[in-house]
Parts: sequence; C-alpha cells; structure tokens
Amino acid sequence: MTERLPLFPLGTVLFPGLVLPLHLFEERYRLLIGDLLERPEPRGFGVVGIELGHEVGEDAAHRLSGVGCLAELRETRRHPDGRYDVVTTGTRRFRVKELDRSRPYLQGEVEFLPEHPGADPGPAARRVRRLFRLYRERLSAAGGGPVDDPALPDDPVALSYLIAASVVLDGHEKQRLLECEDAALRLAAERELLVRENRILDSLPMIPAGQFLDGSFTLN
Repeated sequence: MTERLPLFPLGTVLFPGLVLPLHLFEERYRLLIGDLLERPEPRGFGVVGIELGHEVGEDAAHRLSGVGCLAELRETRRHPDGRYDVVTTGTRRFRVKELDRSRPYLQGEVEFLPEHPGADPGPAARRVRRLFRLYRERLSAAGGGPVDDPALPDDPVALSYLIAASVVLDGHEKQRLLECEDAALRLAAERELLVRENRILDSLPMIPAGQFLDGSFTLN
C-alpha cells in the first residue's frame, strides 16, 4: 500500500530519530509548508537524498535516492516575508515508487518500510558501542573538540540510527546505512566503517603537521 507525500530533495541524509532544522525560502517550499499547515496533525514531508544535482533551483535535483525518511513538523515559524524556519524529526523510512511533478513542489507515491532488529543484533550492537566510544575519543584527540558521551539506546534499531547519524561519513555511505534492511545489517556495516575511521584517526597524530599545511597529505 502506498501513500502520497510531498518530497524535499536534500543533500543531507535524514535518519529516524534525527532532529532536522530547515530554513525554507524558495517559493515552492513555502507553498509546501503552507499546504501542510492546512492539514491535521501529524504533518510531514519526505526527505530524499540528492544523488545528482543541487538543492536550490527548479529541476536542480536530477537524480534522487530511492529510499528516504519522513520528516514530521515539530515547530514552524513564518517570517513576515513568507520564509519559514521549521524543526522536524525523522520518523519512518520509505521507498519512492513513483514521482509526481504536477505541483510546484515534488510529490511521490511512497511505500513505508518496516523496522526489524534482524537476526541476533546483540553481539553487533556491543561491538559497535565500543568502537563508537573509541571513535569519539580519537576524534576529540585529533582536534574534533570535546567529547560528550551520549546515552546510547538499548534498542538495536534506535542504536543503529543514532550511530549512522553521528559518524562523519560521506553522503553515499550514509544513504547505504539508511537503506539497510534491518538493524543487524546496519550495525554490521557500521562496525566496518568505524574500524576504518578509527584506523584513520589513530594515524593522524603521527603525521607531521607540515604535511597538512602544505596540502600534500591525502587520506586517499
């Protein structure tokens, strides 16, 4: 069964549980929020990643990801000139089945995806917890600022999304995590990514600072 959603193409991947503030100034997105505010709560729109193109401008997003996340409106502030500041929270993943361009803003027929813990996520969750704490310590030591130790949830689905949202990764890797079928698979992928990121961060203090300053150092 599908449902029609207004869609917001974005260069950022939204995960369930993640808070996403937005400043909306394009006319089509002002219209989108205005239309939503005429509906009963809960009100939301689908955030879909941009695989090719840009966020701003008509037809700027040439190719979109197939899986996105529903962003529910939590706070809305309208400026006198019509711009909006909104705060949203990611809630449910969906798969885009069909696009509709009949409105000024994009709409889509979407199918919401189930959330499963997967097969025996406990061991993977414990490993990811340890690797994530090590990652945050090494990120701080490499100049990433002070580390606040977040309360990691016991639920494997919530844990997998918190880790996915918190680790510094490129958009393609974030999208891959969003698309994992269940939490166990997502945690397994995060384990591999955290092992890689920890190895990179562990090597940074051993590299002479001059190599950063002259631009000769690359992680590739």
